[in-house]
This record gives sequence, C-alpha cells and structure tokens, in this order.
Amino acid sequence: MRWLPDAWTPRLVAVDIDGTLTDERKRLDLTAVSALRDLEDAGIPVVLCTGNTRAIAYGLRRFIGLSGPMVCENGGVVWFGDDDLVLRADGTEAREACDWLASRIKGLDPLGITTNTWRESEWCLKTEEDLEAITEALQASPWPHLDVVRTGFAIHIMDPALSKGAGLDVVLKRMGLDADDLLVVGDAPNDLSMFALARWSVAVGGAFPEVMAAASVVSPHMHGATFRPLVDEILAR
Repeated sequence: MRWLPDAWTPRLVAVDIDGTLTDERKRLDLTAVSALRDLEDAGIPVVLCTGNTRAIAYGLRRFIGLSGPMVCENGGVVWFGDDDLVLRADGTEAREACDWLASRIKGLDPLGITTNTWRESEWCLKTEEDLEAITEALQASPWPHLDVVRTGFAIHIMDPALSKGAGLDVVLKRMGLDADDLLVVGDAPNDLSMFALARWSVAVGGAFPEVMAAASVVSPHMHGATFRPLVDEILAR
C-alpha cells in the first residue's frame, strides 16, 4: 500500500496515544515502541499528541525515549521540557460545569475518569455517560460555550479554543517547522484537527469512521501494529 506521498519524508511525527499506540484495552503495542525509537534514532522527533494528561504522557515519553515536545489534554497543555510549559486554558470552568451537570442528570459521576487527578485545562467524564443529555444540558447552563468531545475512552469537557491541531501549531512555530513537515497518526474524533493541519495523516485500523474518512491513508493494521510498516517506509526514503 502507499503509506506516504511521493518524494516526501516528514521532519516531525505526531502520534495519539489511546487507541493508536494502545489497543481497546489500553495495552501499549511494543512493536510501536520499537518503531518510534527507530524514528528518533534517525533524527525524526516524535511528539505525543493526546487527550491524556501531562503526567501520563511524560511517563510514556520518557520510557519510550522520545525527544519531541508533548501536546496534552487536546491542546490545552503544550510542554517543551523542564519548566517550558504553555497552558492554553484553565480547567476550572470545565470542572464546575461537570459538578453542575451532576445536579441535572441523574446518576452522572462528576468525578469522571481517574486521570482527572492531574488535569490542568479540561475535565473528563466517563465514556459511558449520556453524551446527548450532557450536550443538551450544557446548552442551558452557565457554560454553553464549552465543547463536548467523545473519544473511545472519555467524554472531554473543554474550552472550544482547544484542539490538538492548535497545540501542534504552537509546536511547529517553536521548532521552526510548518505543516508541510508534519505527519500525524490517530484514531478518534479529537484527532481530526491535527489531521486537518498536517501534510499527511494516517488513521490506524480500528479508528472511528469519520477519522478514516478524513485521513490521507488508512492502515490495514489495527492500532499500534500500524507503526512498524509505516516507519519502515519513512526510513526507506
């Protein structure tokens, strides 16, 4: 299959974590880890671009051995290393909105998912909550401007200015690169903004239908199994 456009090699690769490097049970694909290390060894930095928190992404970045910055919480947190942090939103509104939703929607758990402990710019409810009820209730709340985005692992309540694409744009400018240098890999609706930004996008096998439709290419391999053949093609250029 045609993994890349002719006569082009990315200078930066941005990858989602949940559902992309991991399977539906959140197990990390070890062949993907090996492939990303090969990219780094070839001088192509890898950016983790995730809805997950900075703490989770940092641990993964460190143990894989990546050099690129991190885009976390769907672009709400951009981290370049050490104390070089860009916080693009305050998650207080999102947390208050979820507490309010719990008073309006019977049974809704405002504490949400475990990683909310470390969230800085948004708040996440459990993916099995009633998305339609949440969206409708927010429109009649003091926070009608907040976005509601469901991925395979959570419902993100967030500032509408936030997106992975906007966070990656910050990264590109800081690194002196542009969108034509960027390849992205993802699986869920919150990846669509980075697909729209990048020169080339890859949807992993098992991705949401709308993500497959938006991708430059769709992998025939599920989740993290995408990375070995993709990286081999990049390094063969």
